[in-house]
Amino acid sequence: MFGIDAIATLADSVVKRVWPDATEIEKAKLEKLTAELQAELSLQLGQLEINKAEAASSNWFASSWRPFVGWVCGMSLAYAAVIEPIARFIAQVCFGYVGYFPALDTTITLQVLLGMLGFGATRSLDKYLGTVKK
Repeated sequence: MFGIDAIATLADSVVKRVWPDATEIEKAKLEKLTAELQAELSLQLGQLEINKAEAASSNWFASSWRPFVGWVCGMSLAYAAVIEPIARFIAQVCFGYVGYFPALDTTITLQVLLGMLGFGATRSLDKYLGTVKK
């Protein structure tokens, strides 16, 4: 009997390796996906707690650095796209000015600003879609 049980067990394991059970495969995939989602969720919740602590901080520098970056990028864009062209036009037309106005390199500031706006829009879309599904 011992030999027959061993052969049956071996045959069963060979069959499971060659033709695995679809429900077991799906269950393993679901467990892996659940573990990955739990890890991502814990990271996101940790970052959310950090953001809350920074925003609630009584230290002005810690609680205001994101708005400061937004204002700096916004003012840079406003100068480069609105203020400088209008001031140059008025100076040339009204006063005959032929010199140059200071030009800002907005490459980095626009990257940061567009990134901030993109994340804000993505978060707004997430909130909107979350309310639509409910």
